[in-house]
Amino acid sequence: MALSESQIPPDAQHYLVCGTEDCEKNCQFYCNDCHQPMCEQCRDEHQKNKKTKNHEVVPYKLRKRQLPVEKCKIHPTRQIEFLCEECQIPICSKCTATKEHRGHVFTDLEIVFAEKCSFCQEEIAKIRNYFEPTSQDLKNEIAEDVTKIKKTMEGIRKAMKAEAESVKKLVDTVISDKIEQVYKVEQSLLKTFNDQHQTIDDYINYLNDLVKTFYGYLSPSDIKNLTFVLKSEKILIEPIPETSKPVSPVFTAGQYSKEDVAKLLGRITVPNTKPENRKIKPMETASTQLKPTVKQRKQDREKSDVKQTLSLSSSVTKVREYTVPGVRHVFHISLGKSGRLWVSDSTGSLVQTDLQGNQLQKIRTSGGIEGYHTVAQKGDLIYTDKDNKVINRITPDNTITEFIKTEDWGPLSIHSSHINGDILVGMETDDFKGKVTRYNKTGTEIQNIQRNNKGQALYITPHYITENMNGDVCVSDWDKHAIVVVDKSGQHRFSYTGQGSRFDPFGICTDVIGHILVCDDSSYTVHLLDQDGQFLSLLLTEQQGVKDPRSVCVDDKKNMWVGQSDKIVKVSKVNSVQEYVLMTNFDFELKGQV
Repeated sequence: MALSESQIPPDAQHYLVCGTEDCEKNCQFYCNDCHQPMCEQCRDEHQKNKKTKNHEVVPYKLRKRQLPVEKCKIHPTRQIEFLCEECQIPICSKCTATKEHRGHVFTDLEIVFAEKCSFCQEEIAKIRNYFEPTSQDLKNEIAEDVTKIKKTMEGIRKAMKAEAESVKKLVDTVISDKIEQVYKVEQSLLKTFNDQHQTIDDYINYLNDLVKTFYGYLSPSDIKNLTFVLKSEKILIEPIPETSKPVSPVFTAGQYSKEDVAKLLGRITVPNTKPENRKIKPMETASTQLKPTVKQRKQDREKSDVKQTLSLSSSVTKVREYTVPGVRHVFHISLGKSGRLWVSDSTGSLVQTDLQGNQLQKIRTSGGIEGYHTVAQKGDLIYTDKDNKVINRITPDNTITEFIKTEDWGPLSIHSSHINGDILVGMETDDFKGKVTRYNKTGTEIQNIQRNNKGQALYITPHYITENMNGDVCVSDWDKHAIVVVDKSGQHRFSYTGQGSRFDPFGICTDVIGHILVCDDSSYTVHLLDQDGQFLSLLLTEQQGVKDPRSVCVDDKKNMWVGQSDKIVKVSKVNSVQEYVLMTNFDFELKGQV
């Protein structure tokens, strides 16, 4: 069964089309006065029009939900707009003056509807953030207990067989009955687990049905249904069913005598102990874990700042260099699988090497001083061709195919998401306009990011791009002299413009705890930021042996790779993820050479 627009979860990725006639562009905004979705271009035209320039146009997610339009049965020329608090019925403006409602209190139906929507959203959030995951945790715990009880029962079986082996002649007459007894106990316990498992499954199905009910309240089909919703009492969410942990059976060894064969083989019993109920964490605790308070975030940041400051005094020691033929500079690095990497320079050379500096393959591209290649989740290399306005893919068997056409936009930078495999592409036009486009794994366009909520352009030349662990899209923009960061929905979070009079950002990456690392061509250093854009330190300086860094990336073994304009890639070992800048030595260097 298909969901209506209001029933689609707010975190779902779905394509909304502009509501303007003959316009099929992606919807990003919503006019609350016209109740019409619109794309960015139609939004601009809407606000320039004299008749609609004062309309309230907001991002689509912040729209006001529209009430069903229905005429008053008593006054057919009027629309129903109010709720009579005393009579609890919807009425029109003319009904408010009749004697039936004289002296009554009236409330705008839009306010009542908004309050009901807010309640439904809160209940949905409770289910999604607490009841459903907590139930899933209990389900997982039951599955773990099933594994444990099977291991316990297997241990009992082995003990019984060991006893039987030592008195084999006596065991043969009774072992069959004893083994059968074990299986019966096991089956009884497994049946209990299956019942608990089914109970939790039924409860999760109930939660899903309840979510659908609340979504239905968000989009009533007519005033009659809305009136029923308004009159009805709040639906209370049933508590999570209690389940109990098993009490493991204990095997008691028997006596070695002919007369007491059964005792020799021992017996299996289930202790007469009351099962311990599984712990269900309180909703308050779950809420706190899901959304830390401002005070907690501040304390965490202060602790993090102290930790980072203490680690800045570490030294960096250079070990060795390797020669990699085929490049003049190292403007971008893409780490591949099996100890291989791709390196590009400013002349369009894209070279694949191993860690010993041996060239494996080389291709010519239209790329230059931008991060124009990335390794996808399956190991394919994806790179941009800004001259032909396409994005190409190289499969592990070295087959080059056209992947995406970017039409009028020239693709500059590209990054394959480690979160979901989406492809993020920074693009520009000849008239100095920039944007970021998100594609899914198959190359279908699903999002465009170009302007902030005030209609201002976010980008000019997005020549390096990456994604942080929280879904933020981080762009290094040369012509803006800034790092521009938006959240996964495209809302602008912050811009970082360096620490001095000039900031020329090049390569950018993030690590596993959300730090942002960016090369600065003005100070010839690598800047280290937290995920909220707060400056932490200059991570590598010329005094530490780093010259003119242009590209940077971090691998899953906590190695940091820094590419320089003089053909060198330096790889440093990060000793601790928490104390990121505590580096003890350099593993090796890669030196590019034509």
